[in-house]
Parts: sequence; structure tokens; C-alpha cells
Amino acid sequence: MIQPPSKPTKKGKKEVKPKNPLFESTPKNYGVGNDVQHTRDLHYFTRWPKYVRLQRQKVILQKRLKVPPAIAQFAHTLDKNTAAQLFKFLNKYRPESKLEKKKRIYEKAKETAEKKEGKDKEAKKPLFIKHGLNHVVALIEAKRANLVVIADDVDPIELVVYLPALCRKMGVPYVIVKSKSRLGTVVYQKTSSVLAVTDVKKEDEKELATLVSAAKANFTDKYEEQRKHWGGGIRSLKSQQKMDKRARIAGSAAEAMRKAQEKLGADV
Repeated sequence: MIQPPSKPTKKGKKEVKPKNPLFESTPKNYGVGNDVQHTRDLHYFTRWPKYVRLQRQKVILQKRLKVPPAIAQFAHTLDKNTAAQLFKFLNKYRPESKLEKKKRIYEKAKETAEKKEGKDKEAKKPLFIKHGLNHVVALIEAKRANLVVIADDVDPIELVVYLPALCRKMGVPYVIVKSKSRLGTVVYQKTSSVLAVTDVKKEDEKELATLVSAAKANFTDKYEEQRKHWGGGIRSLKSQQKMDKRARIAGSAAEAMRKAQEKLGADV
């Protein structure tokens, strides 16, 4: 007589932890018509606007292609600490806003009407930094500019590409700083390609002299050296790995050939 199969013996029972009735588990169901699915990062799939794509492509091309020295010099900008000191100095000589100018003219007209000052006595013109490309170029040619500040991201670059050479020829110190928008904030504009410092107050002459010496050390004295160096020519990560692989293969082939020649020489 065939006996029925024996029931499987139960191994050690699992300990069931008591559940807290205050915290009930509510598993979510992401099926159709049920719980809302969590948000996913779709940044990779975003179709960016054309101007953003052009900006990014331009940056990549500037890294890949060889850039002539006249344009490559704009990649060397003033260091962070000196730039902070420079903008702190420039903010002291920001031009008047429309309201400030209106107020100054009104007060001057009021004084003239009340005859507090004689007509022959001229009021001192306030000291401001100069902006505007044509204006700054005229100041450089007249050797009236004490310091010229040039933005590194002017587009088209042809607007300012000649300024370093002109400044050096006229003996005017210049610096190249990051971001034309940062220069624009100094003169109440969206962007500004170039600024020039002409006259300053007596108490600020020492600070200006420090900035001028830094400008000469970092840019004017290194002008001839920078003329020899081309920019760009930086390969992508994928291309670098490909070239490294080729070099390893070529190196191993050369090593094998050398060993073979040594072996032949030993046999002879």
C-alpha cells in the first residue's frame, strides 16, 4: 500500500513584529487611474531654445578649434581677488543716475537764480568713470585714460580685439575681466564692453596706483609672451581616450619590435 507523502516539516517560525496601529502602511499603486507618479528628471530630454544651443556649441568650438593669439588673450582674465578690489574701486565712481543728475542740475539752477555763486565761477564737474567704446578709444588716443577695463565676452570680438594693442602703444594700462554684464551694472546698463578711469579723488590715488601696477604686471608686461601662444586645440574626453589607446597600441607594437630585434641579435 502506497503511503501518502508526508507533510513538510515546519522550520523555525519567523518572528512577526507587532505593527504600530498609529502608522499604517499605505503602499501606492501607480497603475492607470490610481496614484500620481513621482516626477522624473527630464533635463536630458529637454529641447533647449536655439540661442542656448548656439551658445553651448560656440563654447565647444572655441575649445576644439585653434584660436589665434589676438583672440586667445581674452581667455586670460584678472584674478578673483584683484577683480573684486577693482570693482569695489569702480563702484565709487559710478555715473549719476537720471534722478541724481536731475537733482544736481535743479540745485545748480536754484543757486544760480538766488545768485549764491557768481556767474564767472564754474562749478567742479563730478568725477565719473567713462563708458562707451568710441568715447574710451578717444580717451586712449588722447592719453587721458589712467586705466582701461575690457570685458572678455564681447560679441562680436572684433569690437575690442584691437584695444590691448592700442593701449600698449599709447602706454595706457589695461585689464581684461570676466562678463560684460558685470561691467554694465557699474554704469547702469545691461552690458558694457569697456570702461575707462580718467581722474580720481586725491584719497583714491594710492588705490588706483595699486591697480595700475597689477594691470602692468598681469597684462602689459606679458603682452609679447601672449602673442606667441595660440588658444583652443583641447580635445573632448572621448577623443582623448581614443588617442591614448592609439598611443598605447603604438607603444606596445614598438616594444614588441624592439624585443624581436634584440632576440635576432642574440641568435646571430
